Amino acid sequence: MKLKLILTTASLISGLFFAANWNVDGPRAKIMFSVKGPFGTVHGSFSGLKATIQFDEKDLAGSSITASIESKSVSTGVGLRNSDLRNKEIWLNSEKYPTISFHSKKIQKTANGFTALGELTIKSTTKEVGIPFTFTAKDNTGVFKGKFHINREDYKVGSKGGSVGDDITLTLEVPVKK
Repeated sequence: MKLKLILTTASLISGLFFAANWNVDGPRAKIMFSVKGPFGTVHGSFSGLKATIQFDEKDLAGSSITASIESKSVSTGVGLRNSDLRNKEIWLNSEKYPTISFHSKKIQKTANGFTALGELTIKSTTKEVGIPFTFTAKDNTGVFKGKFHINREDYKVGSKGGSVGDDITLTLEVPVKK
């Protein structure tokens, strides 16, 4: 009985020292997107990332990612376009749908890094996605980098067809520290 108590206590203490809790540096995080538009590729970004990241390469079953951004933070460098994206129902309507969120269900190892499998919610539509990513750590800091594609029509963003491409490429660079 004493041995079991000692082992349990040791396990809890080691968990405190080796916790895989990563704090996101939101102001430095980059959430970028690109989509083909009527006059070329449109590039933009979101800001204000909020996330809870539990990640340990040696404990993927215990790892998870939950993240959100405010849809009103969308920026393409063109004021009128930003206003349309933020305010029109056909696009993001940030008053009605204030957040875009992701919640992982599973993180798995891949040949090139990892994939976070989970649910992405945009405009109250939730779809299963896989986000391939890499993680580079140094001491108590690190960077998660990922790139994935979604079909905007799956999330009711924009109208079917039209002059805006269906495929949106999202690129993430998220600095973290313990």
